Order: sequence, then C-alpha cells, then structure tokens
Amino acid sequence: MRFGIFIPQGWRQDLTGIDPAKHWEVIHSLARRADTAFAGEGLPGAQHAWESIWVYDHFHTVPEPTHEATHEAWSLMAAFAASTERVRLGQMCTCMSYRNPAYLAKVATTVDHVSGGRIEMGIGAGWYEHEWRAYGYGFPRAGLRLDALAEGVDIMAQMWRTGEATLDGSVYQVAGARNYPQPLQHAAGEAAGPSIPLWIAGGGEKRTLRIAAEYAQYTNFAGDLETFRHKSEVLAGHCADLGRDFGEITRSGNFNVVIGATEKDVQDQLDWIDSHLRKTVSDEKADGEMQSLRSGPLVGTPEQVVERIGELRDAGLAYTIGYFPGIAYDTTGVELFEREVVPAFQS
Repeated sequence: MRFGIFIPQGWRQDLTGIDPAKHWEVIHSLARRADTAFAGEGLPGAQHAWESIWVYDHFHTVPEPTHEATHEAWSLMAAFAASTERVRLGQMCTCMSYRNPAYLAKVATTVDHVSGGRIEMGIGAGWYEHEWRAYGYGFPRAGLRLDALAEGVDIMAQMWRTGEATLDGSVYQVAGARNYPQPLQHAAGEAAGPSIPLWIAGGGEKRTLRIAAEYAQYTNFAGDLETFRHKSEVLAGHCADLGRDFGEITRSGNFNVVIGATEKDVQDQLDWIDSHLRKTVSDEKADGEMQSLRSGPLVGTPEQVVERIGELRDAGLAYTIGYFPGIAYDTTGVELFEREVVPAFQS
C-alpha cells in the first residue's frame, strides 16, 4: 500500500481563521513535513510515510461558495516543485476544461523539470457548476465534458510521448503543438503510456472508466468497499474490451481521515470539525458535510482504520490518499496515522 496526503489550500474551509498572509507559511510547512515524515519513526527500518502530496483543482469553496480562500492548484504545484525534495506532486483532480490541454501539458512538463521528475497528472471532467459559470466556462452537459476529457488526455499523451500533438476533435483542435523539452520522466516504451503518469479520476461507468482503461496508469474512485469492488469490476470489463492489461492500472482512493487513540478522541475531533464548519457555511451544508464525514471508512481508532484499509487492499486498492480536515491547526491525527497505521502496510 502506498500513501499520499492532501495539503490544505482552503477549498474545504481548511484555512479558515488563519491570516491569509500566513497561508503559504502553513501550506509550505505541511508540505515540507510530509516530505520528511517517517512512518513509525524510531522503529528499525522506518520508511517515509508519504509517497505524495495532493491538492484539489477548484476556485470556490465547498460545501458552498464563501469568501474564504481557495489557492490555485497548479501555482501550488510549481511552488511545491521548488520547495520539496522527495514527495511526488499531484492534483485530485485537475479539471480538463479549465485549461487548454496542450497548454496544460506544457505547464506540467515545466513543473516536472522544476521538481526533478516528480509530477503526477490527476485529471477529470469537472463537476462544480457554480465555479464553472462564475469563471465564464459555461457548464456543458456531462457528455460534452467527457468528450473534452477524452480528447484532452489524448493530446497530453501525444505531447509527452512524442513531443508533438495533432488532433482535430469536436472540442479541441491542435496542429503540431510542440512540447520541448520533454518531461524528465520517461515511459518504458509506447505501451507504458505517457511519461507523466495519468490519473483518471471519477467513477462514471460508461465513459470515465473507459477513458481510464484506455489511457490511465492510475484510477481514483472513492466509495465504500462494495462500491470499490463494483467500480473495479467495471474497469476490468473495459480493459478486457480494449485489450488492456487490467493489472497495469493502479487503483487509488481518496478518504477523509479522522483518527483518534480512543473513540472519545475521534468524537472530539468530529465535534471540532462541526463547530469549525459552522463558522463559515450554513447549518444545512454543515449537516450534510458532517453526515458524509462520519460515514467514511477511515474515521475511527487506529485499529479500526487499519482493518478498513486492509479490506480495501484485499479488494485491490493499492494507493490511499488521506485528507485530514484539521491538519492546518493540529497535526496530532496525522502523527497517529503515521505511527500506527502506515507501518501496518509497509513491508
């Protein structure tokens, strides 16, 4: 099992109450912490806890738009590239339609060079209608957004694999778009896909998972154990249809993590999150967010969390990416996860 961790950027009200002038200091310190943290530190053979750090690609906060901060994803990617040394850098996930895919491929390549070859490309069709319309993108129906995803991934894969892309699509048209220098990361031949790893995010069964089966090195679909198993079966079916080796695709999932040494500690954290959310969002939205949070599989004591990750691992989950809601204010839960959960899944 491999582990990644989200770094707060404000999107989920996770910098509320912190002076905006201090935001980068907080963000940077947590990124550097993940870069250097060990699992079970002090134990013989201790390994780094986190393989990767992640941010979201959004402009307006959730669970509803507020005037709280949301720092832009690819600006943070560039900053992390220059200010960390080891962790891989990902977005979960970049919205294809927010940036022209040829331009995005070029941006990602530059960040790959700055980072020494550590960039990941998490990509999806996008869903947050409020910010789409506010930023002037309109809000095309789902089928058109998925057309954009499929064509955009094709363009990026061409640019990273060959240095040039041409596509006369229904959404995007590029004619000899060049990408030099090439990414520092190199694929082991055509079959291995583009040199910057592609994470196709989303669980749409007819289109998204089929695009993943064709292009992805990683998938990312959230859900409980039953949902994860079902989405995996759908992905395997698409792979069979396309002649793709299902085993080539690493399946990942994002999870809210609320962990405490005792069940009372867990409840105390949930109470704090509830109170924190109600400072900036409506009671209705806070209620919905808390209901979703409480039902997550990685909410509990270390023993409970280890058991649930183990069940998901047995179903094929190979990469766990954790979001810790209060990390900007208190790293106790992260430290407990590093000390008692991650070592249970490291060789």
